Amino acid sequence: MTLSPGDRAPDFDLMDATGARVRLRDLRGQRVLLYAYPAAMTPGCTKQACDFRDSLAVFADSGLTVIGISPDKPEKLAKFTERDDLPFTLLSDPDKAVLTSYGAFGEKKLYGKVVIGVIRSTFVIAADGTIEQAFYNVKATGHVAKLIRDLSLGAAS
Repeated sequence: MTLSPGDRAPDFDLMDATGARVRLRDLRGQRVLLYAYPAAMTPGCTKQACDFRDSLAVFADSGLTVIGISPDKPEKLAKFTERDDLPFTLLSDPDKAVLTSYGAFGEKKLYGKVVIGVIRSTFVIAADGTIEQAFYNVKATGHVAKLIRDLSLGAAS
């Protein structure tokens, strides 16, 4: 199942890198950019997270709150946040229930083989809790710049 513009964004209640609970319903009234990635501190996921970090002002200026989500435990997310100076929230979804509800976990191709795993995806969630945009099977490298262009947010850095 994949999400499309106009669909209700599945709610979540997950722990962040500090162990605090983050609920989508508590973010109502804000636009949220939720990006799903396979694993903290791997080369591709680090590149993507650092691209979000380096372009965070562009998203913030457009009223978007950036949040990452992966199956990693909060402790690993805390190390990732500290190591790469990530100034946005990273959520832990170890049972992959939220990733699955967003269509960001399931069959994917990896080096030509079909495997089960996190499907690198990005969702723009409107202030009313509906999906504005859903991007599936995105690339780690270049995705943030493409996203800025696709959403007409300004110059990519």
